[in-house]
Amino acid sequence: MGKSSHDNDEFRAQLGDGFDTVGSTATNVADGFTMVAVGDLILSRPLIKYQHPGFDEVVEILRAADVTFGNLEMNIIDIRSFKGSPQADYGGAYHISLPQIGPDLKDMGFNVVSRATNHTFDWGVEGMRETSRVLDESGIVHAGAGENLAQAAAARFLETPRGRVGLVSFASSFQPMSRACDPAGEAPGRPGLNALRLAKSIIVPAEMLNNLRRVRDALPDTEPGREDPNRIVLAGVTYKAGEKVDYTFEPDARDVADILRNIRRGKQFSDFCIATNHGHEPGGWSQAAPDYAQSFAHQVIDAGADAYVAHGPHQLRGIEIYKRRPIFYSLGNFFYDALRTPVGADMFDVYGKDPRMDTDAEVTVDEEAKGYPTAEGFVGAVTGPVFYESVISVSRFEQNQLAELRLYPVELGRSKRFANRGVPQLASKSHAKAILERLQSLSKPFGTEVAIEKEVGVIRLRTV
Repeated sequence: MGKSSHDNDEFRAQLGDGFDTVGSTATNVADGFTMVAVGDLILSRPLIKYQHPGFDEVVEILRAADVTFGNLEMNIIDIRSFKGSPQADYGGAYHISLPQIGPDLKDMGFNVVSRATNHTFDWGVEGMRETSRVLDESGIVHAGAGENLAQAAAARFLETPRGRVGLVSFASSFQPMSRACDPAGEAPGRPGLNALRLAKSIIVPAEMLNNLRRVRDALPDTEPGREDPNRIVLAGVTYKAGEKVDYTFEPDARDVADILRNIRRGKQFSDFCIATNHGHEPGGWSQAAPDYAQSFAHQVIDAGADAYVAHGPHQLRGIEIYKRRPIFYSLGNFFYDALRTPVGADMFDVYGKDPRMDTDAEVTVDEEAKGYPTAEGFVGAVTGPVFYESVISVSRFEQNQLAELRLYPVELGRSKRFANRGVPQLASKSHAKAILERLQSLSKPFGTEVAIEKEVGVIRLRTV
């Protein structure tokens, strides 16, 4: 016979608070729990056993944390035995790294990485699977890519002495053919990444909108329909009325619901949950986050995330503290070893190079000077100083609350020979001050005060 309602109540009481608070979003880690979070990991070669000035000091910080997170923006494959191929639909550059990178990252201290990026499918499903294999064998937890959407979207977990850590990874910037899906009827699921689709529109003043409407109406394929005075679609681009010209983004409601559910589920099975998004919006040229970012970040925290880490524009953006949890709107580049090989023939074509005469390195140098190709053109050059400056963030928790956030400025050797760039070291005194002052300015709109103490940024919160 089944249990009565009274028996169920008694059973719940025996289980204690844990049963009743399964949906709780409270942090649940031991005092002193620390999270290191950095931005993009773009790396083509192992580093830990070689002499790179100042890198040992960086590794000390990475290794000291309970959980050390970075965004893996590359495929890890051995081209000599690889059975796949470079894809025609790629993320602007074929990011590729050697299998030795897996153990190397683990030795540095990285134990969790995100996988959902615009480069997830640079080398097809074979590249995605081979990267997963290397990470698994290296003991690095990873999330954001899988054999179907359910697997790509699910939280993955790391066991630490101070608490179990969950990771949910998704991308708002991705290649269309890389989006995972679930089975439907007889149709199988599709391998790929966990996507957050965004509807992009352009805001223009009313006078401009009227001029655009005249252009649209003059086109031979314009069909009459219900007119919205504040919105038109011209050549596939949506324009909306507003005060000034700008971009606006609207997240897909279905993707948002799925992501928030997976964050909630991730927190239910962990003591500390990290949510992370790879997005370039509104573009790599912008130090400001897109217009949807703050409200969405708050939803992510409300759903159960203890930290929200965004990356993708390859430069720093502001930091917000919301409900005593850190939100990083972009941590920029951490490794930026851009000189990669091999690259696909399509990339030679994009930059007007001939693989019979030009080298992979010459393609990369041209790419860095011009920027990455997109449907609208190029996103802009990524050779400026801000792309070679970042911070290592160290969040410390006491009494299940964020007590202190320390920010260690790093620079990635922009002045060095191209083949030697991209390895972080702690910034010099003057350089550190400039990086932190810029981060102060970027964080001020979020009400975040960043103190500078001996070349380290510090955000302190009172324990309540």
